[in-house]
Amino acid sequence: MITLHTVSKVYNQDQANEVHAVKDVSLSLSLDATTVLKGPSGSGKTTLLSLVGCLSRPTSGRILLKDEVISGLPEKFMSDVRRKTFGFVFQRFNLIRGLSVLENVMVPAYPDGPDHDGLTKRGRELLDMLELGHKSDMSVEALSGGESQRVAIARALINDPAIVIADEPTANLDTALSEQFLDIISQLRLQGKAVIITSHDPRIWQAPVVDRVVSMKDGMVIDDPMEAPSAEAMS
Repeated sequence: MITLHTVSKVYNQDQANEVHAVKDVSLSLSLDATTVLKGPSGSGKTTLLSLVGCLSRPTSGRILLKDEVISGLPEKFMSDVRRKTFGFVFQRFNLIRGLSVLENVMVPAYPDGPDHDGLTKRGRELLDMLELGHKSDMSVEALSGGESQRVAIARALINDPAIVIADEPTANLDTALSEQFLDIISQLRLQGKAVIITSHDPRIWQAPVVDRVVSMKDGMVIDDPMEAPSAEAMS
């Protein structure tokens, strides 16, 4: 379980351009489900996703992973949690130009210094699973949008994370490619991975593979089928 207790995120705090991106959110996210954070642009869903994935820290409140507080960890330890626990699929995919498809997939594993041959083998296996093995040595600049997304998914899986996080994964994809993405999510769930997605796309939050939809607006949760954790449960 990932638990957020009265979490807020303020940018440019005490400045004239102060922005309250997330406001006192309390939420529990199952590690055995596909959860969608739904809301319009500016609702705070991407900021909340970055907090859950240890990409940023809350201004106030606490975030726990399996009952251990992770939001206050020193950066070195937070980085370890982020790398070993989460796999990220960014909205614009963030593939590194000038590197091959396979090299892009392998990048997140380099800090752990794994055996190169073993890492290469795993990278190729992931690309094969996503039907991109034949493009392993191709430059990422030559990929289509759907292919780029699948490379980003393979990269997210290279460290075998327990939780896959995807930010607006179908924002630039047509219906067929969006359905392909949902098929991949189904495969990940069968492997026992939790999936947390942000989306304002009805094709995503109405999909059968989605277990829970949390609606956000103006930095707050406005609709959630599950109760937020109580203060007593957090003590």
